[in-house]
Amino acid sequence: MGFFGTIKNESQRNFIARADEAKGEIVYKYPEKNIRMLTQLTVDADEVALFVKDGKVEGKLGPGRHQLDSKNIPFLGRLIEGFTGGNLFITEVFFVSTREITGLKFGGPIGDVRDPETGLGIGTMVYGDFSIRVTEPEQLVVGLVGMGRTSNADFVGWFKNQVLKVTRDRIAELLVKKRWPLLDVTSGAYTEEIETEVIAGLKPHVDSYGLTVVRMGNFHISIKEEDEATLKKLSKDVAYSRLAGGFQQYAQGQAMLGASEGMAKGGGGSDGALQGMGMGMGFGMAQAFANNQQPGQHGGGQAGQFQQPPPQAAAPADTRTPAQRLKEIKELKDAGVLSDEEYTAKRAELMKLL
Repeated sequence: MGFFGTIKNESQRNFIARADEAKGEIVYKYPEKNIRMLTQLTVDADEVALFVKDGKVEGKLGPGRHQLDSKNIPFLGRLIEGFTGGNLFITEVFFVSTREITGLKFGGPIGDVRDPETGLGIGTMVYGDFSIRVTEPEQLVVGLVGMGRTSNADFVGWFKNQVLKVTRDRIAELLVKKRWPLLDVTSGAYTEEIETEVIAGLKPHVDSYGLTVVRMGNFHISIKEEDEATLKKLSKDVAYSRLAGGFQQYAQGQAMLGASEGMAKGGGGSDGALQGMGMGMGFGMAQAFANNQQPGQHGGGQAGQFQQPPPQAAAPADTRTPAQRLKEIKELKDAGVLSDEEYTAKRAELMKLL
């Protein structure tokens, strides 16, 4: 280092301020501990400077330019080292931003959560950003010094882990208590409620550090594409079974629908005959399925033949009017359960009954 470089470094030691490259940081620790008497300290309008010794905040200075002299700033007297002839303060200086710090990104796996609608455990991810504000700089610095996290990177990393932990716990809790379908959660339907819960859940963890989470943004919960397809398929089956009056009736209807569609496509000739056989088999399979599901029925008789069930009370009639059923299939279409083609076909059938 040349002569002029030495002069420059000595000159800089007479002035203390936040480094330009650290303007966006929440906490900036000045690298020197030995501070000369009468040094000029500059504190920006949106920050405070804290003087820490042995893990204790001895004093703070607000915005402005200050000459570090124990005659004008009494608490500096506790930082003077006598062996230097009273020319040095031995202290750590922390600059802490008091404005809202935005755009802090976080994300990671939430883990497997159980979808209340289908009962499946699905791996989920969350990502987004949040903003925070320091409300008690003294508490923040003492807490960080106690944890050995005095750099901005250490602090932000620790805080992001807190956000992810609380987010994971709250989402799992909400899915159990509120029974929100996972597809609705990943679609963003409950984003506002989840953000409110996460912010409230973070409060006990960050209050002791003098911090407040102001808001969350770009908040999104996601699952894998193949898991989303599986959930949509199962949700569709559940909705169909409800519309049909139960899963057994839905299974019978699917078998008969497949057979009748084959008949419609067959036309005349041998193909038509084969399709007609397919239709008959469809009805037979549906009947056999129903017979095997009846309580108290057991196999018997000749091999390969279905037993005629004993007379039983007729199943309750579907009391819904065609208009009510039209409304239900319209809701299923709007929810994406029914395709346009499926909706059109079912609507045509019901319109015949009106």
